[in-house]
Amino acid sequence: MLGPILEALRTAGTMAWQILWSLILGFLLASVVQALVRRSTVVKLLGDDRPSTLLKSAGLGAASSSCSYAAVALARSLFRRGASFTAAMVFEIASTNLVVELGIILALLLGWQFTLAEFVGGPIIIVLVALMFRIVLRDKLIRDAQAQTSKGLAGSMEGHAAMDMSVDGEGSVWARLFSARGLTSVSQIFVMEWAAVIRDIAVGLLIAGAVAAWVPVDFWRRLFLHGHGTLTLLWGPIVGPLISIASFVCSIGNVPLAAVLWNGGISFGGVVSFLFADLLILPILAIYKKYYGWAMTARIVGVFYVAMVAGGYLVEVIFHLLHLIPSAGHAFTGASGISWNYTTYLNIVFVIIAAGLILRFVRSGGAGMLKMMGGAPATDDDAPAHHHH
Repeated sequence: MLGPILEALRTAGTMAWQILWSLILGFLLASVVQALVRRSTVVKLLGDDRPSTLLKSAGLGAASSSCSYAAVALARSLFRRGASFTAAMVFEIASTNLVVELGIILALLLGWQFTLAEFVGGPIIIVLVALMFRIVLRDKLIRDAQAQTSKGLAGSMEGHAAMDMSVDGEGSVWARLFSARGLTSVSQIFVMEWAAVIRDIAVGLLIAGAVAAWVPVDFWRRLFLHGHGTLTLLWGPIVGPLISIASFVCSIGNVPLAAVLWNGGISFGGVVSFLFADLLILPILAIYKKYYGWAMTARIVGVFYVAMVAGGYLVEVIFHLLHLIPSAGHAFTGASGISWNYTTYLNIVFVIIAAGLILRFVRSGGAGMLKMMGGAPATDDDAPAHHHH
């Protein structure tokens, strides 16, 4: 019994080592952007669901936290403060699926084609969601959701979503960023982002390690109807989100499992649909119900699922026509172990950078902020600039 457990842990550890530097780099870049963009600016730009507004919403979401729980909480906060419901949902989708750290990790574990697929599929899914919301959302439903939202029921990562640690003031972007306040802000956002997603990343790696070590490839091939031509391509995007929902893992944490599924024979479009379904995992569905009520939650789930399946199909077709679908079974799942290569050098460099940011975070009194991450949701009257520099 000990042997299989050690094998699962070894696989998880090797995958963690492979993506460590990219996680640090991704969160560092995201922290820089968040340090320069104020949350109050975001709310002002998202008052309707016109295409130009949704484009801004997607861009601002991509520059926000990649933690699914924080993204869901922040979307609720934006909706309460006057953003349109559709714009808030688009922000939420972009925040968890169009972020730089996700793209880097996809390239490392699955290949650059999956990074491209994520950034092609994201806009497709956003357009589909916006179009379907125009059909299924009625004024009464939105008013009921607003009434439910105004109750202020807590979900998860509420305190994190309410914090705005951006740097304002005079001077150029570079001057603000490299000022003492700017560097402190980046360090605080960096540590908070890690604290928000570390649980999901760890759980995702452990699940992926266990699945890779314990579940025979034949099981996945049967589940994904591997080798059945068109039927395989049709089934992948349908079953992909269902596996994601059942995995309880969100945000970047589902990428290691996606690598295992790809090696197991799921279709290219199925991987894309699986990755986007992190906003439909069961704990987040419970939060939607708290935030918006059953009626709106049912529409969110239905619209998101249909958009993810359709998006998976469209990405599959586009990439097939462009001959961009890679050979199956070549994703990195830790079988090769850890060796002294470029990954090791990059990990050393970025761990030193992370240590410097953590040290600045601690010296600036940031430790107390960690205790507030799961705090109460902001009220309508709260300024969106908590802990503002």
